[in-house]
Amino acid sequence: MAKQTLFDTELVKKHDRSGPRYTSYPASPFFAENYPMTSVDDALSGIGDRPMSLYVHLPFCSALCWYCGCHKSITRDRQRIDQYLDDFEHELKIMADHLDRRHVVQQLHWGGGSPSYLDNEQATRCFTLIQDYFDLDLDGEISIEGDPRQLTPDRIEFLKKLGFNRLSLGLQDFDPKVQETINRIQPEEETLALIPAAREVGMKSVSVDLIYGLPHQSKLSFDKTLAAVLRARPDRLSVFNYAHIPSIIKSQRMFNEADLPLAEEKLAIFQSVTETLIATGYRHIGMDHFALQEDELTEALDQGRLQRNFQGYSTNAGLDLLALGVSAISYVQGHYWQNTKALGAYRETVATGELPIVKGLTCTPDDLVRHEVIMTIMCGMGLDYDTIEKNHGVAFTDYFAAEIPKLADFFADELISPRDRGFEVTPAGRFLVRNIARVFDRRLDNSGRNTFSKVI
Repeated sequence: MAKQTLFDTELVKKHDRSGPRYTSYPASPFFAENYPMTSVDDALSGIGDRPMSLYVHLPFCSALCWYCGCHKSITRDRQRIDQYLDDFEHELKIMADHLDRRHVVQQLHWGGGSPSYLDNEQATRCFTLIQDYFDLDLDGEISIEGDPRQLTPDRIEFLKKLGFNRLSLGLQDFDPKVQETINRIQPEEETLALIPAAREVGMKSVSVDLIYGLPHQSKLSFDKTLAAVLRARPDRLSVFNYAHIPSIIKSQRMFNEADLPLAEEKLAIFQSVTETLIATGYRHIGMDHFALQEDELTEALDQGRLQRNFQGYSTNAGLDLLALGVSAISYVQGHYWQNTKALGAYRETVATGELPIVKGLTCTPDDLVRHEVIMTIMCGMGLDYDTIEKNHGVAFTDYFAAEIPKLADFFADELISPRDRGFEVTPAGRFLVRNIARVFDRRLDNSGRNTFSKVI
């Protein structure tokens, strides 16, 4: 077993710098408007007969959680969801016309919004539509994000019979005062009962999302939430840092900013979470992701199969990602493109027989080199210079002559350690892995932008 993570609060504070979370490189703010459809066709034609990953964005929620920065649409009108599925079917048909064959899908993920908000008939329709156009490998990773307030054991059993074999639950926090403040009331006992229910029907993995930094949270209150979660022992946990940006997310103005925990308290919360999870048998995958030693995410890390995309860390590195629905971002053969975020524009565009793409980016040769470097650091927790040279035909130390000196502080603070022609991220460095990867982000350093979050 790899050495477990050491949390050094002083080093986290020292290196806490804003930057992308590297779910892509280049990051999405660098995508350009009016992305040409010819670039999309070039990317799709290059897939060949390789299997792929498919993401479907289902933006609907029944109520607004005031902290939420996801792209969502609040509605109680079921007909709006039916209309969206009509539009989604149009997009599938248009995409099929651009693909040269039916493709095998080894990974399928439904995100949102709250995909679990679809009723059984709507969920069945959406799942069946996907199978109409793709060869879905039901032994692959078929996952769905679920709002515990919309789930019951019977509902989970239905999702399993439909074809889902992995479930992600948004818990956030169990403290009553925090729940009231963020407008998300979900009883602890009913919520945690969903985890054994998912296992009973055969879900292969159950993941839980928690958020620290919300109003009225403290280390003590969050310790209680974590203790309750660990009694159900989920396979994975994602413990995210809440980003408070009320200038962009208007619902966050419902909070009194004075009620947010200070940076020192947030750091104490995450330190406690990390130490507790490691002590109870979880591995730190990277950044804010943890998994049991026997979980497939841990196996993927150890076997070099870990990947990072817009859904965070997942297995099966190397799969092209085709994303459908409003706001969804695809990555295929060095090409990124993003759909419109507006439901009206989405509907109008697919009705004309066009894909609803509003922006994108074709990676330059330099982007591709840096993409592999950054993703290797983020997912492999290290870097081998010879591999980069072999894959891209560059002399690493010459090509990155400006970047290598910037690693000195990370070496000095033992966040990375040297190995023959390369380095590895130490256990303490995993909290700051995106800061280490940031060294090689040429676009960010040349842009002057400072719109990204910090570690804490």
